[in-house]
Amino acid sequence: MNLSTVEEDDYESSSDQVVHKPEEIDWQMLDKSKFFILGAGLFSCVSATLYPVVVLKTRQQVSSSHLSSFKTAISIIRYEGFRGLYRGFGTSLIGTIPARAVYMTALEVTKSKVGTSTVKLGFPEPTAAAIANATAGLTAALAAQVIWTPIDVVSQRLMVQGNQFRSCRYMNGIDAFRKILNTDGPRGLYRGFGISVMTYAPSNAVWWASYSVVQRLVWGGVGSYLCKKDDDGVVVMRPDSTTVMAVQGVSAAMAGGVSALVTMPLDTIKTRLQVLDNNDDNNNNGNGRKGPTVGQTVRNLVREGGWMALYRGLGPRWASMSMSATTMITTYELLKRLSTKNQENLIR
Repeated sequence: MNLSTVEEDDYESSSDQVVHKPEEIDWQMLDKSKFFILGAGLFSCVSATLYPVVVLKTRQQVSSSHLSSFKTAISIIRYEGFRGLYRGFGTSLIGTIPARAVYMTALEVTKSKVGTSTVKLGFPEPTAAAIANATAGLTAALAAQVIWTPIDVVSQRLMVQGNQFRSCRYMNGIDAFRKILNTDGPRGLYRGFGISVMTYAPSNAVWWASYSVVQRLVWGGVGSYLCKKDDDGVVVMRPDSTTVMAVQGVSAAMAGGVSALVTMPLDTIKTRLQVLDNNDDNNNNGNGRKGPTVGQTVRNLVREGGWMALYRGLGPRWASMSMSATTMITTYELLKRLSTKNQENLIR
């Protein structure tokens, strides 16, 4: 969504205070080659930093015990070494690069087109921005899941190797892919696809819409605090890059925390569906090679720990989504600015 045609560059935090926000970068303004190449490198670093938290979350979700995140981490390090916190990382990284490229393309194209259309239909700018962000997040998640789900299934199987639920051992991602394909066929690689879409599509829509709204509220607070009125009346604030990144990071963390809480039960069910083997004791139920159903998975979880079992791993997931959202959005905005065709036209 191009701010030059859709969104005002100035945001009034009150009747006599104006904050000049940096211009948003539209899809047409980007050097696509630089965007994808730099994006692959930057987001690979982000993934490497946050991956241990994802492993902890996954281990807790598939475990029938009630160990805390700290005890789970200590157990992994004690018996598997620090490498245990990076099980399946290579496979995850390989799949993340094309999935992320699809996600970013769908996100930017949809946001640009929907944002322009909603403004033309007469929606006020804040509403148009929220609608565009929600639609873009939903579309991007749907597109990326087609690529990401098989990678997610394989990497999560590798993450929980040695866990009590695992009855199959994998040498690496290729071995896991081959064994899953031989045992369950192509459907095995897309186990949990439906609930993945149900989890990530609404979550992305809520996150991007929330991010748009929260960022506006935060800018209002920043403007009220930093804009100083003098004897002449209005004082206009032009935030520096540090302030911009701080506002984006806080807004992203708040939106990520809300999304984690709302979608946690679905994520737990999805992880169980993707990780548990067909021949696990609690999931066989005479179905042969047919995987566990959503209903069976929910019943098993409730039997193990009540309804709160659906929230196992909430701490790591909350932390992961908040940290991921903060690093993702600041990295993403930096990436867009580094990839802009006309750098001199940006407000810094």
